[in-house]
Amino acid sequence: MTSTYRVTHRTAYAYSGEVTTSFGRAHLLPRTQPDQRCSEARVAVDPAPDELHEHVDAFGNRSTYFCVRTPHRALTVLAESTVTVDRAVVPPALRGWEEVRDRKDLDARPFALPSPRLPAQPAVADYAAPSFPPGRPLGEAAADLCRRIHDDFAYVTGSTTVRSTVTDLLTGGEGVCQDFAHLAVAALRTRGLPARYVSGYLETRPPPGKPKLRGVDASHAWFSVWTGDGWLDLDPTNDRVVDDSYVVLAHGRDYGDVPPLKGVIFADSARSTMAVAVDLERVAPDAAG
Repeated sequence: MTSTYRVTHRTAYAYSGEVTTSFGRAHLLPRTQPDQRCSEARVAVDPAPDELHEHVDAFGNRSTYFCVRTPHRALTVLAESTVTVDRAVVPPALRGWEEVRDRKDLDARPFALPSPRLPAQPAVADYAAPSFPPGRPLGEAAADLCRRIHDDFAYVTGSTTVRSTVTDLLTGGEGVCQDFAHLAVAALRTRGLPARYVSGYLETRPPPGKPKLRGVDASHAWFSVWTGDGWLDLDPTNDRVVDDSYVVLAHGRDYGDVPPLKGVIFADSARSTMAVAVDLERVAPDAAG
C-alpha cells in the first residue's frame, strides 16, 4: 500500500537569559530510499540563521547544520516535508541466524560491531539468548525478540532520558521507544548480527468517529536487522512489522548517530525549556505537489 504524508516537526526553545550564538545539527528530513520518496523538504530556523547547510552523512541520512549569531531568548526549528511511502510486504527471513551471522556482507558488517551507546554487555547477551536457539530462522528469531521486549518492559513516558542506557532499561523494567530499539539492536549484535537503530515517525490514528488531533504524532524509533538479503524493520514498542504508516528519518549505529536535534549555545541563560510538536498528515498523492 502507498501512503503520502505531509510532515511537520517543530522544536521551540526558550531561554531564561540571552543567547549570543547557537550552533545546531538536525536529522529532521526523511530519507529517500527504495521504499520511500521525499518530494519536498526544508528546515527553517528562527531567528534567521547566518549559516544553513544540508549534507548527506556517513550513513546516507540527510543532515542539516545551522548557526545563529543574532542574540535571542527563543529559538524555533521547523522541518516540513512531503514523503511517499510504498513499503511492500516483507518476505519471511528464512535463513538460519547463524548463516546470516557468518556472511561477509560488507555494507552490513559495521552494524554488527558495538557502538558508543551500545557496548558489549553480558546481561544483554543473556537477555538475547532465548530468542536464538541453534538453527532458528532469523526472521522468526528477530520477531520473537521484538515480542519479548514488548511484553517484558512497560512503556512509561518520562521514565528515561536520551542519556539512559540499556542497563537502565534492564534493571528498571520501563522505558520508551528509544530504549526498546537500543535493547533490540544490542541484543542482535551479541549474536554477531548486523542491526541498525532507526528514527522516524509513526502515524497515529484516532478512534473511529473522532477527529485526528494535531501535534500528537511523535518521533519514534525502532530497529532494523540484516537478513542476508536486505533489512527487516521491526517495532518493539508496538510489536509489529514496520509498514507504510512509518516514515524513516535516519538510521545509524545508535541514537547518538541520529538525534533529531542537537547543538551548542553560548549564553548567559541558566535555564531553558523545549517544546516539540509533530504532525503527520496523510494526503492524497495528487495533493503532494
